[in-house]
Amino acid sequence: MTSAQNFSRPGAVDLSGLTAAQPTENAAPGGANYAVEVTEASFEAIAQQSMRYPVVLLLVSGRDASSSQVQRDLTQTINAAQGRLLLGLVDVDTQPRIAQALGVAAVPTAIALLGGQMAPLFQGTRDRADIQAVVDQIVQVAAANGLAGRAAPQPVAADAGESAGEEAALDPRFTAADEALQTGDFKQAVAEFDKLLKANPRDTEAQAGRAQASLLLRTSNLDAQVIAAAEAHPDDLDAQLAAADLDLITGDAQAAFDRLIDLIRRTSGPERDQVRVRLLELFDTMDGADPVVKKARRALSMALF
Repeated sequence: MTSAQNFSRPGAVDLSGLTAAQPTENAAPGGANYAVEVTEASFEAIAQQSMRYPVVLLLVSGRDASSSQVQRDLTQTINAAQGRLLLGLVDVDTQPRIAQALGVAAVPTAIALLGGQMAPLFQGTRDRADIQAVVDQIVQVAAANGLAGRAAPQPVAADAGESAGEEAALDPRFTAADEALQTGDFKQAVAEFDKLLKANPRDTEAQAGRAQASLLLRTSNLDAQVIAAAEAHPDDLDAQLAAADLDLITGDAQAAFDRLIDLIRRTSGPERDQVRVRLLELFDTMDGADPVVKKARRALSMALF
């Protein structure tokens, strides 16, 4: 493969306007793997999964030294997202027709699939912080568009022969919730997660899924005027809660957390507890190892005591 011009696709999702979160530790809990090899036979099934959660395609070559480091960094970063994305690895040496179909003439190249649409991400080498920022942007765009499903962990060494033509198996616990999220029925998704939590209140994945579905439900009809209303009425509890939701869904988690922590400092009794519960719920929508979450948890402790 040789150098080529950057490509673009009609209908691609614009990621340029989102604010990336700070880098998080690139290690998946329990060593879970969310990367799978992609072949011509399995490409369509893997692409279909982008209707439930983002799929990132990384086109690499064993003959290109830079591909190895980018693949390693992107794999670790996506694994740390705990199933919020799936990574599809395309070896252009053995799958040249996929590269041709996508118009890719240089490696490494990364492309996002969101709701069946392609969005070019980057071409060439990137350091880990840049890769983390790109992954954060994809997760934010997916959440804003209701793509909040979870990918199932893949075998550590994906067997292309076994995966050909097969869609990765999903955790059956989340089938009903994922279907509701896919159709935009966020209220039903919350109800499905509630069923799982009733059966097992300690199910952290269901808890995170419920928090995400609730956030999508609350923000489905919000617009930018929410922020203006919160600024005009700093003591309006509902306005501040709505503004924090919008801050988070548009990628500014720090602003969302700061807003609610400030509100906790200025309230007491049932109102303060309502804000505290909402803040904890917003924490559940993100990776607990994210520095922004860790910082906000410390600030919450200081505000409460």
